[in-house]
Amino acid sequence: MSNELLQNYIDGRFVPSSGTESMDVVDPTDEKVVARSPISTADDIDSAVAAAERAFASWSKTTPKVRQAALLKFADALEAHSAEIVDAQSRNTGQPKAVIAAEEVTVGADQLRFFAGAARMLEGKSAGEYMEGFTSYVRREPVGVIGQVTPWNYPLMMAIWKIGPALAAGNTVVLKPSDTTPESTLVLAKITKNILPDGVLNIVLGDGGTGAALVSHPKVSMVSITGSVRAGIAVAVAAAQQLKRAHLELGGKAPAIVFGDVDIASAAQGIAEASFFNGGQDCTAVTRVLVHEDIHDELVGALVKAADGLKPGMPDDPDAFYGPLNNIRHFTAVSEKVAAVGEHATVVTGGHRVGESGFFYAPTVITGVRQTDDIVQEETFGPVVTVQTFSDESEAIDLANDVKYALASSVWTKDHGVVQRVTAALDFGAVWVNCHIPLVAEMPHGGFKYSGYGKDLSAYGVEDYTRIKHVMSSNS
Repeated sequence: MSNELLQNYIDGRFVPSSGTESMDVVDPTDEKVVARSPISTADDIDSAVAAAERAFASWSKTTPKVRQAALLKFADALEAHSAEIVDAQSRNTGQPKAVIAAEEVTVGADQLRFFAGAARMLEGKSAGEYMEGFTSYVRREPVGVIGQVTPWNYPLMMAIWKIGPALAAGNTVVLKPSDTTPESTLVLAKITKNILPDGVLNIVLGDGGTGAALVSHPKVSMVSITGSVRAGIAVAVAAAQQLKRAHLELGGKAPAIVFGDVDIASAAQGIAEASFFNGGQDCTAVTRVLVHEDIHDELVGALVKAADGLKPGMPDDPDAFYGPLNNIRHFTAVSEKVAAVGEHATVVTGGHRVGESGFFYAPTVITGVRQTDDIVQEETFGPVVTVQTFSDESEAIDLANDVKYALASSVWTKDHGVVQRVTAALDFGAVWVNCHIPLVAEMPHGGFKYSGYGKDLSAYGVEDYTRIKHVMSSNS
């Protein structure tokens, strides 16, 4: 067991928590303790928020040029410290190191560079005389101190999605990472020491209670969370009690609608990769395949073949497509959800643990499910995909939309008319066509319904961290 007690990052330096309680940080590949994380107290939150508030007084008045330069240096530092960040994160998540390096460090640096550019592109209405004798214009201003909570599935990427736009808009940040995956976020903070002014970025470690204290702090002007629906609702309620803004990126139950004219092998491979990437611990992952009844059997066969080729493995295994589930609670929950499918359903591949230690779970395909089954309606967040049939376009749309989540979806067909009709009818924040899961910094990411509200990435994501002020002056 490691005796290392991690520390908070407040006002530009690492400091111990004022509390006495701590949690074990466990490597999910072998179930060994790799560090201890403090359960930070209300006093720690007070210190971090006070530091952010002091820093806001000057950071909010910097020019977009200055904020851009800082974020560009941040991106360079991220790439320069790639190996350190990858090692830290893989200890907590078990993800393949090559995946962390490519999909979170390299992509994260690109996203920071986008946010750096977006800092200089915020727009509002032009000044004008909308009433005779008066001139009006709009100021787009930073909101203030932002309280942010990130999840364990992509610790680095989710931190960047929150920190980048908030800082680009001139805000300061207090961020609490997941209690099971804190280490890469601490490295992220460390590399900003000589880039960001003290207090602009603060990291406070802890559990759900720590997060609740951050969200409800009276000096926090806006809260942002990526997490479960349950956590998102709690954050929204707490924010509403103080009439502060909330930005929620929550769960998903993404359908892939497969029409009868597709290249079956190609579609199955693409869907399998989008289902099992990161062990299905992705709110945009394909979790429901809706396939035209004429090609059901052939697609299932191809999907099983593709799934069986996407194996979980250790962080240094070059053949591993994904790593373990993140923790014992989640591993147990996924296992129980699969075990609870009714007798009418068939687990055609997977549905079991892989190996004797660690939280590895086999890629799993389940057929014969019903629309009302929990495995169809509720988020599994593991390497599990269900298959249902439809007879026509209308039924496909009805089945796809008949869940409470509305984050991501995809349509697989060669028919342009079908694409236009179905993408318009799908009630999801993102719709891919003949692909599923690619993201770019320039396009918004966020959902509807129980998937939350607000946008990550894109100029819309930066705008979410601003407020709009109307200024009107008399011309006399």
